[in-house]
Amino acid sequence: MENNTGKRIARVRTTLTKRTVEALKPGDKSWIAWDEKLTGFGVRVQPSGMKSFIVNYRAGEGGRKAPNKRVVIGRYGRIAPDQARRLAQDLLGRVARGEDPAGERADARGVPTLARAFEIYMAANPDRAVNTVRLYRQNLRVNLSDWLKRPLDAITRQDAEDRFNLITGKHGWSAANQTLSMLRSIYCRPCVDFEGLRNPVDLWLAAGGRFHRKRRRRISSPAEVLPRWRKGIEAAGLEPEIRDIFLIGIYTGMRRGEIVSLRREQVDMERRVLRVEETKTGEPLELPITRQLTAILDRRLADGEGPWVFPSPRSGAGHVSDLARFYGEISEKGGTRFWFHGLRNAFITVAERELMLPRSLTKRLVNHARPQDVTEGYAADWSVGQLREPAQRIADRIDELIQGS
Repeated sequence: MENNTGKRIARVRTTLTKRTVEALKPGDKSWIAWDEKLTGFGVRVQPSGMKSFIVNYRAGEGGRKAPNKRVVIGRYGRIAPDQARRLAQDLLGRVARGEDPAGERADARGVPTLARAFEIYMAANPDRAVNTVRLYRQNLRVNLSDWLKRPLDAITRQDAEDRFNLITGKHGWSAANQTLSMLRSIYCRPCVDFEGLRNPVDLWLAAGGRFHRKRRRRISSPAEVLPRWRKGIEAAGLEPEIRDIFLIGIYTGMRRGEIVSLRREQVDMERRVLRVEETKTGEPLELPITRQLTAILDRRLADGEGPWVFPSPRSGAGHVSDLARFYGEISEKGGTRFWFHGLRNAFITVAERELMLPRSLTKRLVNHARPQDVTEGYAADWSVGQLREPAQRIADRIDELIQGS
């Protein structure tokens, strides 16, 4: 049964006896009838007609904010209602004394906690890009930190649904999609290793849950936004190294993570080549250094020491990482909405719409994943020498658009 908010509710609240349990009828989905005398004691009725006695409780301190946990006492037919009630009273008594029966059962079976399962998941693929690893750990820390000590079988379909809606409200559709998709992947291996463990995200999807449809923000024409963005960057009172990160984004279309994590040895000013080792596609990226980039990188390499082009003593990574906090100020000063990936969109638009450059060349410049169609399979890749003149044309055209010509 559902109420008008779409949440599942119990069909029955009654004293659970042999007669009342026998009278409970299965529905299209599993549902729970709760005992009206013993709070937390119930019987779950499956669509198949199977009925199991359960105990629901909140473990630890925190009242209603404490994690919700559930223990299956036994299947009806193998255990009588009176016996199930006595076992439920015993379990709830242990909870009142500060124990955690569900956690103890999970420990006995070896079901890992979410924190442990996450580390197993990360260790299974050590070749992920640095930025991907950083994103996964950030999603875990920001959106799932209160679940880290919970065993995997203590996270339910309803938990997954509620958390998806919470993340959507607080951080937006993209963070919600990323976090639930990651959680789903974390469960894959344990669901094979532990019989009976169910993936709560798969259960949510099977019950009608849906990820948000991906939406890409479209920019206005580069002629309109580039002058405003440059004005906002200059007027926002940014530290010089932060300003230069945004300027490199304007003139190269590089991803934010690729710029902030640049190391000095990756910049060859003699050959005028910039090499990015860690990219989203996993392929190293070599770019020609244009005149505009030369001016920026000369400033940065002359200013400071250490391995990073954009060092930051306040960052755990050792280099600048948090740029989103500047977007609002740049947007306000420039008079139009600003976000970093918009710089990449503008660069691609200038290359393909303003200068009519081949798409395969543009993809190579911005390190887009390229489909393995017949043409690209036959053709040799673009060399840095071949990219140099088109890259300079794009940078020069960007300057013209910024200046309004």
